[in-house]
Order: sequence, then C-alpha cells, then structure tokens
Amino acid sequence: MMSLRDIIEKASGSSFYLWLLNFGVSRTVPFNAPHHFKITQVEPGFARIELPYRRSNLNHVKGIHACALATLCEMVTGVAMLSKINEKEYRIILKNLKIEYHFQAKKNVTAEFRITDSTLTELILNPLKTTDAVFCEWKIEVFDTDKNHICTGLANWQVKKWNKVKSAV
Repeated sequence: MMSLRDIIEKASGSSFYLWLLNFGVSRTVPFNAPHHFKITQVEPGFARIELPYRRSNLNHVKGIHACALATLCEMVTGVAMLSKINEKEYRIILKNLKIEYHFQAKKNVTAEFRITDSTLTELILNPLKTTDAVFCEWKIEVFDTDKNHICTGLANWQVKKWNKVKSAV
C-alpha cells in the first residue's frame, strides 16, 4: 500500500495522482467532504488548497463560514507536514488553532503552506531525539481570488513518535 508521502510525491508531477490524493482525502476525512476542499498543488513540504465559495460553505450572511476557513488552515499545514514526515513513525495532531479574520470571503479562497527541510530538522526531528514531543506553530494566510486577505491562522501542531504516544483506554 502506498504511503501518503508516496502519493504526494507522485501528485506533484501527475494530475492523476493529484486527483487520487483529493479523492482519498475526501474519503478518509469524511467531515471535510461537504466543503469540497481541492488540493491544487502539492509537493514534498508544500501544499496549496482551495476552498470554494458554495452554499455548503456559507454562513448566514453569505460569506464563507469561519469554521470552514479554520479547517482550511488546519488542512493545508497538515498536508504539507505529512508530505515531509513519515506518518508511520510520527503522529501529528492539532493542539490548537487561532484565526484572525480580516475580510468577508465572498469568492473562492486559497491557503498555502511550506515547510523546508532545514525547518523540519531544526524544529521537529532534532528536538525529538531528546524529548517525547514537540510543538510547532505555523502561520497561514488565506486570500480570495481578488487577493483580499481573508484571514490569518496560527496552527499549533504536536509531533510525537508513535512509540511515545499514550492514550486513555
């Protein structure tokens, strides 16, 4: 079975694998399916995701709902991180998410996030050699198709080796 990283690597140069990635994400995270998120570009360490202006994403004043925008910020960072981090060795989980809204979204919106090899090594992999878990806070800016700055998200992720994960029974 192909890992998520394998699919992302293939999707960076193949429209079929990009379609497959989008299909897989909508099936494995059914909560997100009604939003119709579309990963429009992906490569190791980078993701660009679009959230369409459509009825299922709108609030009572016909703007894209705040929670859909927050989910977009979570998703774009998660996809980019998972493209660089081995999901069989490390668990990533969202600790908290803070969003500051600037402009009402009345068109499709897009978020991008990039994590470099040096950032990954410095902030995640090296610290995990001496500690059980690390927290990384990433800034995400969301823009509409007219380049209006819709919101800024701060997503704080916990990264931990699977053998350090403990959960209540």
